[in-house]
Amino acid sequence: MNDSTPRRSRQRKASRTGCAVEATLSVIGGVWKPILVFHLLQGKLRFNALCRVAPKATPRMITLQLRELEADGIVKRTVFPEVPPKVEYELTELGQSLAPVLLSMRDWGERLQKSDTADARNLDGGSL
Repeated sequence: MNDSTPRRSRQRKASRTGCAVEATLSVIGGVWKPILVFHLLQGKLRFNALCRVAPKATPRMITLQLRELEADGIVKRTVFPEVPPKVEYELTELGQSLAPVLLSMRDWGERLQKSDTADARNLDGGSL
């Protein structure tokens, strides 16, 4: 059973600058949305699994972020008529189209982390 009722998409705004990057960030910006979408690239996940990939986010925050992603057409929410309730989240075709963006962000972040680690080693071993 699909609990996703057709909702009007939130307005993707680039009203401050008119820049396409601003429009992208209006959909996936923030701390938790990119992380949630990145992990959904692997396939369907239940709510508790999403909570585990973002342990510092509260369940309420994850719920709000998922609702916004659903309203923007990035995530599809499916509720199964079971007790206890079973809810799965998966990326829509539009959400899947974010894969190259998120994979590039991951790769860039890995390079940054390696650079930071190397810089920290150089500072520890260096002399004044």
